[in-house]
Amino acid sequence: MSKQREGSLEAPTRHAVDWKNPDYYDEEKLLTEMERVFDICHGCRRCVSLCHAFPTLFDLVDESDTMEMDGVDKKDYWKVVDHCYLCDLCFLTKCPYVPPHEWNLDFPHLMLQAKAVHFKKHGAPLRDRILSATDTVPKLAGIPIVAGVVNAMNANQGFRKLLEKTLGVDQDAVIPKYTSKPLRKRIRPKANVQGEAAGRTTGKVALFATCYGNNNQPDMGEDLFAVFEHNGIPVTIAEKERCCGMPKLELGDLEAVAEAKEVNIPALVKMIDDGWDIVAPIPSCVLMFKQELPLMFPEDEDVLKVREHIYDPFEYLMLRHREGKLNTDFKNPLGKVSYHVACHQRVQRMGMKTRELLQLIPDTEVLAIERCSGHDGTYAVKKEFHAISMKLVRPVAGKVKQFEPDHLTSDCIMAGHHIAHALDDDYKAEHPIALLRKAYGI
Repeated sequence: MSKQREGSLEAPTRHAVDWKNPDYYDEEKLLTEMERVFDICHGCRRCVSLCHAFPTLFDLVDESDTMEMDGVDKKDYWKVVDHCYLCDLCFLTKCPYVPPHEWNLDFPHLMLQAKAVHFKKHGAPLRDRILSATDTVPKLAGIPIVAGVVNAMNANQGFRKLLEKTLGVDQDAVIPKYTSKPLRKRIRPKANVQGEAAGRTTGKVALFATCYGNNNQPDMGEDLFAVFEHNGIPVTIAEKERCCGMPKLELGDLEAVAEAKEVNIPALVKMIDDGWDIVAPIPSCVLMFKQELPLMFPEDEDVLKVREHIYDPFEYLMLRHREGKLNTDFKNPLGKVSYHVACHQRVQRMGMKTRELLQLIPDTEVLAIERCSGHDGTYAVKKEFHAISMKLVRPVAGKVKQFEPDHLTSDCIMAGHHIAHALDDDYKAEHPIALLRKAYGI
């Protein structure tokens, strides 16, 4: 057996993203690599149930004259790219050919490169630029009078039809509401305090609020403050933050990702150097700092420092539980909980910490659903993809309906709202941190 073949039995290896190399943007080389990878995927088809990118690819092959990759027009390769939202599940849970296998297949990184090449050559439509402008749009929509007007208009079916016709935002998609009092106005930063260290945690936390958590659903941050401080963990808010960069990454705008990194990383490193750990309530934002930025900037010591000190909230609490530092004096049972496991949380390779913690609550049964909701931040909002997103969410909604839970929850609360929408809003999606606060009775 060759060393390469032996290597295929090792843990997956992720290569850095060579996005500053001019060859990265060579479209001909990209298309050649896409043909190689697509041919391997066509021969395997193991990932067909993950998202719509793979069925799109396989349909292109099966409907071609040769029923092989050589029969597929390279112009149609971009149809596959459009349906990939970089969840990484194919790389980390399905593909047997990832590095160190000799075939060296990294489908998500290939799709990222394709998005970057397309963005550099064509830019992005106005709709996509607006949907990914998660820093600037909420600032305008969050002005007190404007917020009420925007929310009212977004709830008006006539306006939604106009929005679909003019901007391509599906009239039936869930659009988040905006608040005129974002989290950063509700929470005052704390002075430097002492935390009680446990394991690799310092016992004091700085919250990276996230764009959504700050401007659309600030109650998540308030619930996190309450739960962590109930566990004796002082919480402050990051002194400065920009969007984590995930929406721009998914657009292929890597320069915008780098610009956001130049704001966020120095601010977070300062907090870390002062003894604070970092938490964020949205899995995609945690993943951005844990994985995507380190792969884009593998030699940046500050980026790597943030990677080692940023946590999912439930990961953090369970690390402390391992050291006997979790408050387990729960006052209220939760009954039956349908828990959708977010894709960007699954690929962090930390296990189901949210489920583990919720199962500590007496008289609480948790059904974990490990399947994509089809939301992906903006995918489900776009007119051309909304129907497909509803098809993808249907099996998740079916499991929820069959379980008949008392609560529907997901760490990706936007996915939770999308699932609730698929259930005709018979359920209200709640962030798990809100459920934990209810269990504590605080």
